[in-house]
Amino acid sequence: MIRVFIADDHAMMREGVRRIISTASDMQVVGEAEDGLETLDALSKVECDVLMLDMTMPGMGGIELIQRIKAVRSDLQILVLSMHNVAKIAAAALKAGAAGYLTKDSDPERLVDVISKVAGGGKYIDPVVADKIVFGGVEEQLPHLSLSGREFEIFMMIVAGKSTSRIADELFLSPKTVSTHKKHIMEKMQMENAADMVRYAFEHHLR
Repeated sequence: MIRVFIADDHAMMREGVRRIISTASDMQVVGEAEDGLETLDALSKVECDVLMLDMTMPGMGGIELIQRIKAVRSDLQILVLSMHNVAKIAAAALKAGAAGYLTKDSDPERLVDVISKVAGGGKYIDPVVADKIVFGGVEEQLPHLSLSGREFEIFMMIVAGKSTSRIADELFLSPKTVSTHKKHIMEKMQMENAADMVRYAFEHHLR
């Protein structure tokens, strides 16, 4: 029996994944969490084989969370289920220790097969993302790809409408540090304000 733990801050997404997994006779969901710190705490108490992980939960960035989990649970297979089909994010997740990367707009029927594959020690990356990693192309010229992992994380939180103080609280940073990151983001992406970021995110399907 493959034991699956779901970490996603959207209740509807967790419910959807749970229903898909319930169709497989050799899988069961053994736990859920809605932020990074809750995930770390739960994994210290719950035995599981595969962690289904959202990259943009509150409390801790996805890359940092993967690294911290693998540091204490090197045997745990992590399958990222993300809204982002961006090569740079996927590559960073795999480098941090994830066994697979699947986008949330993928065919639901594929999920069970991918879980089985990574549970058995295999690797998987969404074909669309894989093409971008291998062939690069126009995506590599997009401004958001010049951001560091932390900057992209803060960019996505700004786009989600979170204030500087809330971002600081969730990432355990000072408001001044967040403001500095925001300044660098706008400089790199040549934007004037948060509204420009939101517009860009929608135009490039980052939200």
